[in-house]
Amino acid sequence: MSGYWDGRTVMVTGGAGFLGSHLVEELRARSDDVDVFVPRSDEYDLRDRTDIRRAFSDSGADVVLHLAATVGGIGANRENPGQYFYDNAIMGIELLEIARQFDVDKFTILGTICSYPKHTEVPFSEDDLFDGYPEETNAPYGIAKKALLTQSRAYRKQYDFNSIYLMPVNLYGPRDDFDLETSHVIPAIIRKCIEARERGDDSITAWGTGKPTREFLYVKDAADGILTATERYDESDPVNLGSGMEISIRSLIETIADFTGFEGDIEWDTSKPDGQPRRKLDTSRARERFDWEATTSFETGLRRTIDWYEANRPLNSRSITG
Repeated sequence: MSGYWDGRTVMVTGGAGFLGSHLVEELRARSDDVDVFVPRSDEYDLRDRTDIRRAFSDSGADVVLHLAATVGGIGANRENPGQYFYDNAIMGIELLEIARQFDVDKFTILGTICSYPKHTEVPFSEDDLFDGYPEETNAPYGIAKKALLTQSRAYRKQYDFNSIYLMPVNLYGPRDDFDLETSHVIPAIIRKCIEARERGDDSITAWGTGKPTREFLYVKDAADGILTATERYDESDPVNLGSGMEISIRSLIETIADFTGFEGDIEWDTSKPDGQPRRKLDTSRARERFDWEATTSFETGLRRTIDWYEANRPLNSRSITG
């Protein structure tokens, strides 16, 4: 839909984060006449209704892309289940309600595939979203996000409020979170491999058994999918955003070790959880409803991510041999 963004004011929550920074770049590339408002956390607490109302008053936004989330890997989810539930639920619930009160034209909600039941038939179909309880480690986060789908449907029915709900698979790419306390598997293993290579270590340690599978979506493809859906899609049914690939954690880590030049062993800490057994999405709904598919191959995206980290990592993370 050429010109969709022209003359609009778009609030991008989480717009300074990993996905948000790429999305804002893509949004500005699509229009020279779009006003982008990113509510920064030091100015607006998106868990607080007063701050949310002030953000809408200050921006005059007529489109909201809700990307902000409190999120992390398996370890962070295990340590902070209460915070992850509260922060994600309250942000979404209050933002959607205040957006309705301000007569926003379109509200795009970013959900998560952590909302799917632990044992979902592969590939994950959106129709199976409510057929069981999520994997326990991610359940508080996943359920908080899934509640927003119910709110979105309810608001469309009662208020004719136009909101859509998208579920991207695990993201990766340049500017990801490489902090080992909070990062997901790809940035964590990239960092571990590079630092171990530089120190001359004989091995690195990975969590679990390596048997689970995951699907990954390059961050720029995700940004493209979110904006394309916002332009073209106006229904309440949830939509998966994915690449259609599936790889075991063992194969993933071996690939990262190869690409980073780490030649040591991979030791598996089986006392740590594996998480959900398999993840692979049915992405047909995105093709059918708004003609979108991912275009970046996993090898290309992974090499770009490694190259970015090698070039941009902080000096204090550069290991010194010995």
